[in-house]
Amino acid sequence: MVKLKINVNGKDHNLEVEDTMRLLDILRDVLGLTGTKEGCGVGECGACTVIMNGDAVNSCMVLATQANNAIIETVENLERDNVLSKLQNAFVEEGAIQCGFCTPGMLMSAKALLDKNPHPNEEQIKEALEGNLCRCTGYIPILNAVKKAAE
Repeated sequence: MVKLKINVNGKDHNLEVEDTMRLLDILRDVLGLTGTKEGCGVGECGACTVIMNGDAVNSCMVLATQANNAIIETVENLERDNVLSKLQNAFVEEGAIQCGFCTPGMLMSAKALLDKNPHPNEEQIKEALEGNLCRCTGYIPILNAVKKAAE
């Protein structure tokens, strides 16, 4: 067991978890934040992307001890008082969500980019999203949604 101090979506948590737990498991199973999805479990698909200390990371690849004292943001933090964020609205308006499985990871990768670079060009958007796989949209609606959110 390991003691873990972590801030998730603005709330501090002091937890005691197995040292072999991944950040993904802590978010989903301990904190009940199920917006973050597990896809491949080996850091290849991006479905589990969250923002950790300002950077987009695959939460399936982060061990509990690596998340100690971290500031984590999940997809649940985008919506405020039942109002979607500008980024979420852009995804809806541009048809960038279909089955929705990749959407939380795409949103968090896009948010991490926009937090650092509010007006990225298309190449920068593609680079930020390159670790996120989608089988439904063909990526063009996702690119358009991030561009729209950046306007």
